Amino acid sequence: MMLNKKIILPILTLGGIITATTAKAIPCAVCSIAVGASVGVARWLKVDDRITGIWVGALLVSLIAWTIHYLDKKNIRFKGRKILVVILWYGLTIIPLYFTGLMGHTANKFWGIDKLLFGIILGSIIFIAANLFHNYLKKQNNNKVYFPLQKAILPVGFLAIASLIIYLIIR
Repeated sequence: MMLNKKIILPILTLGGIITATTAKAIPCAVCSIAVGASVGVARWLKVDDRITGIWVGALLVSLIAWTIHYLDKKNIRFKGRKILVVILWYGLTIIPLYFTGLMGHTANKFWGIDKLLFGIILGSIIFIAANLFHNYLKKQNNNKVYFPLQKAILPVGFLAIASLIIYLIIR
């Protein structure tokens, strides 16, 4: 039995996460790399924009968290810093996608919104929710994880499940 190439993406991503080591920053470095690699693989496999967008949105949240963490570490603080980082990362991603024609085409809509933008919004929400869920679980367990690599597996697992659900809906 041959697996559909669109289902392979989440499986490969989870495999990479499980075999990697954890990092202390939130979100973890492994998660960020896995999400970034997944976006590239998704485009190469011609995965639907809604699914690709899920991973792009997660990557953006990860990049935002890493940038804010870096600024904190370097003691770079000013009013509106966090919102500026959010606007810059989303702007630096969405504007080029729009001007290169990858986003904004009238025939590429889902529920009245661009498919890629829909995925980016959904992926951002899911990635944030997964990290909040990780923090909740950890707090419930005396600040300890329930299983190794929980911090990485939960966000990537949530994203993989969302990708699979969207795939099953649109196929």
